[in-house]
Amino acid sequence: MASDKAQYVVALIAEFAEYYGITTTQAAKYLSQYKVLELFDRQYGYLHTQSFASNVRDLSAYFQRMGGSL
Repeated sequence: MASDKAQYVVALIAEFAEYYGITTTQAAKYLSQYKVLELFDRQYGYLHTQSFASNVRDLSAYFQRMGGSL
């Protein structure tokens, strides 16, 4: 299961990076800054049933509420 979570997070980071036109390293740092990686770990059961596009949109809304600049 931990491997599934890790693979999912890596794929979602890549999708997030592509959506915003940033590197995967920049995306991972941004997600880490807002403690989203911990959220993914806790909510994996739900998140992996949703599309990457849906999750990226949800993340965008979350970041805006938290004062993010992307």
